[in-house]
Amino acid sequence: MGSLQGAFDPGPAFWGLTPGDAAEDDVTSTDRAGGPKGPSPAASDPAETGAADVEPLKTDDLAALALRLADAARTETMAHFRMDGLEAADKRSRGVYDPVTEGDRAAERAIRALLAETRPEDGILGEEEAAVASRSGATWVIDPIDGTRAFITGLPTWGTLIALDDGSRGILGLVDHPATDERYLGRAGHGAWLIRSGGQQRVRCRTGLSLAEATLITTAPELFTAEERPAFEAVRATARLTRYGTDCYGYSMVALGQADLVIEAGLEAYDIAAPKALVEAAGGVVTDWEGGDCRWGGRVVAAASPALHAETLAHLAAAKR
Repeated sequence: MGSLQGAFDPGPAFWGLTPGDAAEDDVTSTDRAGGPKGPSPAASDPAETGAADVEPLKTDDLAALALRLADAARTETMAHFRMDGLEAADKRSRGVYDPVTEGDRAAERAIRALLAETRPEDGILGEEEAAVASRSGATWVIDPIDGTRAFITGLPTWGTLIALDDGSRGILGLVDHPATDERYLGRAGHGAWLIRSGGQQRVRCRTGLSLAEATLITTAPELFTAEERPAFEAVRATARLTRYGTDCYGYSMVALGQADLVIEAGLEAYDIAAPKALVEAAGGVVTDWEGGDCRWGGRVVAAASPALHAETLAHLAAAKR
C-alpha cells in the first residue's frame, strides 16, 4: 500500500475538513506554554445520537497515522499471504497450535518503525515484540495479524489490529482486512467507518434484536476452557444462528450491522483493544463476561446493543451457577 495519499486516502470529505483546516491531536500534545495537553472532551457518539452522515470523523493526525500504520503493515502481510512455502512456527498458546509467520513479524516491525518516527513518546504493546513503555500516557496496542491460522490457510478473515489507548480508555480502533479490501475505523465520539479503495461509508451496529433473533460469532469453540464452554453453549442454544472461524472479522461484521454478538475467551490486550474501540464507536457494547473492562484481554462479549449485551450476560451468569 502507498501512503495516505494513495489508494486508501479517504479524501477531505471523510475527515470533515476543508483545505487549511488544522487537525487536532486528542492525545498528549504540548500547548504553547509547554505543559501537557490532555485528551479533548469527547463529543457525543454519533452512533448513539444519530448525527448526520455529513458530519463524519473529524479526527486528526491520530486517525491519519492509524491509516498509515495499516498501509505499512498491509505491504508486509500481503507479500506473505498465500505465498508458497510460507513457514509458521508454533508458539503453543493455551495448549493449542498458535502459529506465527514472517508476515506477522515483518508487519509489526513496519508499524513500530513508523511509530518510532512519528510518535516516539508513545508506548507500544504488540504481540510479537517486547512492550515499549509510554512517556506520553498514550499506548498503541497492535496485532499485526489477528487470525494467523486463517492466514496460513489462505482464508481472508484475518486482519491487522491497531488501537490507541489514552491511559483510561481506547480512543481509536482500526481493523484492517487486506484480503477483502475492507478497513474499519472507529473513533470514540465520532462513530465508525468502512473505508475501501472505492470510497467509504458510515457503519453502525444494528439494534432491536433479542438473543433469540441474534447472529452469534466465535472463532472456535475448542478455544474455550472446560469451565467456559457450558456458558458459551447456553448462549449458542438461544441464539438464532452461530458462525465460527471468523477471527477479528466477526467484530467488523458486528460494527457493519451484519452480525450481532461475538463471544470469546483467553484474549490478550492486542486481540481486543482495536475491535472493542471499533464496535463501541459503532454503537455497540464490549465488556468481559461480568460486564467489566476488557480492553486488556480475558473473556469478551461484544454486543450490538445494550439490551442484547445485558441479555447475553444474564445467560452467561446463569450457566455458571
